[in-house]
Amino acid sequence: MTKIEFTIPIHSVTDTIRKEAENKAKEAYVMTLLKHGEISSGKASQLFLISRLDMIELMSKYDISLFDDSMSLEEFQSEINQVRMGLKANNL
Repeated sequence: MTKIEFTIPIHSVTDTIRKEAENKAKEAYVMTLLKHGEISSGKASQLFLISRLDMIELMSKYDISLFDDSMSLEEFQSEINQVRMGLKANNL
């Protein structure tokens, strides 16, 4: 398990701003891991507690392709099946 911590010497910042900055830092870190294939989109969506469909939208924001050309056919089919199950669960 990796834990990331850093200190920035800022004299005063509101809790709201601090929390926003922490959330954006976490998002950027996780999306960088995803971009470089260190984690899957499924794992990223679990970390963010968001649906797979919301994850696809977030990937688009970061210019991360939904399609991984290093995936085997079986892995790609598994991804398709997971999306289909999510669509059925949401009655889409």
